Amino acid sequence: MRVYLPATTSVLRNLVEDGVLPGPHTVFAVTPELRQFYELSDADAEELEYAALLAAARASLRLIDVDPTAARRRVVIAADVPDSAVSPIDDPDTDRGAARIEGDIRVRDVASAHIDGADAEDDVRAAVNVVLEADLGSEDAQFLVDQAEGHELAWYATQEIGPALELL
Repeated sequence: MRVYLPATTSVLRNLVEDGVLPGPHTVFAVTPELRQFYELSDADAEELEYAALLAAARASLRLIDVDPTAARRRVVIAADVPDSAVSPIDDPDTDRGAARIEGDIRVRDVASAHIDGADAEDDVRAAVNVVLEADLGSEDAQFLVDQAEGHELAWYATQEIGPALELL
């Protein structure tokens, strides 16, 4: 199953340097809850995967908020893990598609990394400062988060992750 792990540039560096991110992890995936939510819109598998990726990107904002060493760019790590390793989180207060995996994520599990470009840094910085307020319903804060989420994440194949990090 493809899972999307919200991360920061610091977390991605650790993965590249150590070869592993010890579990457990909160990830996003095409869970039954996510599938059910989009069922009425006739979303295909690719659209559901994109929805999970976007949820992970939003969670990345929350992680950047508590990681002062991270670049102000959202990071999502796409990894393939056994279906049996993924447990959907059954809590109405969590995002649809949220799941847990107890095991480690290894470099060999990574399919790609998704990272904001330099043009997103100012918007991400502003969003990081208010993402929790947006979560609590502030329309002004949500506007700033929407600005950051308006940037498309760049896609990096596994062999491109190290060189991409060198540019940050």
